[in-house]
Amino acid sequence: MNPHPPVTSDASEAVTPESLRTQYESGATVEELVATSGLSYGTVLNRLHDAGTEMRTSWQTRRLRQNPQARRRLAARLRTLYEQHGATLTELAAAAGETRRGARRLLLEAGGTVRTTQQSLRMRAVARAAERHKLALSLRARYEAGATVPDLAREHSYSVATVYRLLHQADTRMRPHHHHGPARDMRKRP
Repeated sequence: MNPHPPVTSDASEAVTPESLRTQYESGATVEELVATSGLSYGTVLNRLHDAGTEMRTSWQTRRLRQNPQARRRLAARLRTLYEQHGATLTELAAAAGETRRGARRLLLEAGGTVRTTQQSLRMRAVARAAERHKLALSLRARYEAGATVPDLAREHSYSVATVYRLLHQADTRMRPHHHHGPARDMRKRP
């Protein structure tokens, strides 16, 4: 005898793809959704797919169920990386061993807010500018202590022009230019 009696079309229509997705993303397995909804396995999968659900592997489901505290800690860590360090969703996914969508879900679970692309670009530009200013001040200190521009360029793997530009950005008082190498007499001798 079938433990799950066939569901009439009216009852099957009451189980929406969105409700199945919500239950699935809360940790229910496809088998559990089949049991509670009375729908066939294939119908449940189709409805989850129609709702745009990202499917988990069995080990992801086990991990989700076995240690909810670890999931909360991971979500909090991802939020910190995202909000305080400017990480992207792609970087969060790599850090968590998840997909971008999975990392986004964890971020939202931790109470984070997803940035727009423009907000991310601005945040990164500000961070790069701060790092560049810090580098410029470091180069200035080394230059004022006697280091030459070519030496600084070699040390930091920058071009001489970049080092000059950074020194000027740091308002460095430049030493007079020297001609390195043999002296050249520009006058012609008779």
